[in-house]
Amino acid sequence: MANEHNLIPFSERTARERSEFGRRGAEASNKVKKEKKTLANTINRLMELPLQSKEMKEKLKLLGLEDNEMNNQTAMVVAMYYEALKGNVTAFNSLRDSSGNNYQDIKEEQEKEEIEHPLIFMPAKDIGKAFVDINRWIDERKYNDLWFEGGRGSIKSSYISEKAIEILENNPRMCALVLRQVGNTLKDSVYSQIQWGIEQISESYSYVKNHWKSTKSPLEIKNIDTGQLIYFRGADDPGKIKSIKPPKGMYIGLVIFEEFDQFKGMAEVRKIEQSAKRGGDDILTFKIYNTPKSTNHYVNKEKIIPKKGRYLHKSTYLDVPKEWLGQPFIDDADYLKEAAPKIYENEYLGKMTGDGGNVFENIILKEITDEMIKNFDYTYQGIDFGWFPDPLAWTKMCYQPDKKILYIFDEYVVNKMSNEKVWNYLQENKGVTKDDLITADSAEPKSIGDFQGYGSLMRGAKKGPDSVDYSMKWLSSLAKIVIDPKRCPKSAEEFTTYEYDTDKDGNYISKFIDANNHCIDSVRYAMNPIWRRKGE
Repeated sequence: MANEHNLIPFSERTARERSEFGRRGAEASNKVKKEKKTLANTINRLMELPLQSKEMKEKLKLLGLEDNEMNNQTAMVVAMYYEALKGNVTAFNSLRDSSGNNYQDIKEEQEKEEIEHPLIFMPAKDIGKAFVDINRWIDERKYNDLWFEGGRGSIKSSYISEKAIEILENNPRMCALVLRQVGNTLKDSVYSQIQWGIEQISESYSYVKNHWKSTKSPLEIKNIDTGQLIYFRGADDPGKIKSIKPPKGMYIGLVIFEEFDQFKGMAEVRKIEQSAKRGGDDILTFKIYNTPKSTNHYVNKEKIIPKKGRYLHKSTYLDVPKEWLGQPFIDDADYLKEAAPKIYENEYLGKMTGDGGNVFENIILKEITDEMIKNFDYTYQGIDFGWFPDPLAWTKMCYQPDKKILYIFDEYVVNKMSNEKVWNYLQENKGVTKDDLITADSAEPKSIGDFQGYGSLMRGAKKGPDSVDYSMKWLSSLAKIVIDPKRCPKSAEEFTTYEYDTDKDGNYISKFIDANNHCIDSVRYAMNPIWRRKGE
């Protein structure tokens, strides 16, 4: 039914309206094509059937045709020829068109393989204000190497996961490669995030979710209509990256580095890009990360180097509607802003706040008095097992969650001492009782069994693929870690000197070295019930 809205010219319609018209038109067009294709297949099968008429066979033999060349189509052409000789204009036109360059429309439709793909657009309601301009620039291909940095809650990964699906839907020859440094972290992180992006964009384009099928072995998401693939790989297994071969006629046009600061440096990144970026001219690379603290980190050093096609995008939680984050998130950020401004600037505002490679910049070395210890509500104990040269390390601490302050006030570090003697020493000199929970390294079940046999209430720390990274980041994000250097000299030394790993060029990378960290590990195990609960 005609109305004023229906009379609006197509050129004046919104992008979404044009896309919807395109989608409807494509559906109708595909339906007609399918019907024509079915008719064409039927006609062709009838035409190719062997000729049954003996009279017509005799006529064809006079033309020099062999038995295997005699089918219904050949007979019809000959019949049209004889009718044309009699002056039948219709037969003449049909014979002319069949023998010339104007091939039958039905045959053209059958051989035509192009498929129309209506454009889709990421819904405006899903685009945070910090991403409005960059969203347009991506569509315009103004840049092809985009770095997305910022702090917690800046929705970088959420935006990218949805934008990636839009890009692939609109470019049916493109495949995507999504990477993290460690392969066994993919399924519960970027794989789930991309699935979320599919669901999110399907709220506006319901048919999109029907295009994509997820598999866990191999870890891939496939567009079942076009054959496009989204590959998930870890940089710790470069062979699996090199072995990727997109379907025929396709190429990897989108490469996403998640937790980019955790890769081993630009040399590794360049090798990955060289392996992946082949076979196409339209290729986008997205690098997503929280800004490292140190100016010496390879990311912070590389990002300032001018490079054609590169753009550095920054976002923070302040650019995001509060209802997207929730009030608890805002409260945590506000508290840290007051309690530890420097950590807040890095963790939430994405600023570089340190010149060195120290992991812990929240350490305070000061006396913890007997009176303070007496008033501690609850204490935690942890053990990192060792013999030689790695020592056994026991630590004791108190955590105040309302202030996000950790107090480390006792330790025992020793080499070449049996488990039984360690247990006796802790009871006699450190006041440890059979009712005190000690959380230990779960990689040593025999030692845990020994302590339990002596009567200790000991249990193994619960671990997971990201447990080391998460617990270290949790410790470094606390407002304060207060250590008494007289009571805990070894803990004070480890926490104040522990640095990030470096690449071959001496650049800091977001990797934690497994050395000179025995008291640190003991503290991580002791606090396992706290940081693990927050990470679940």
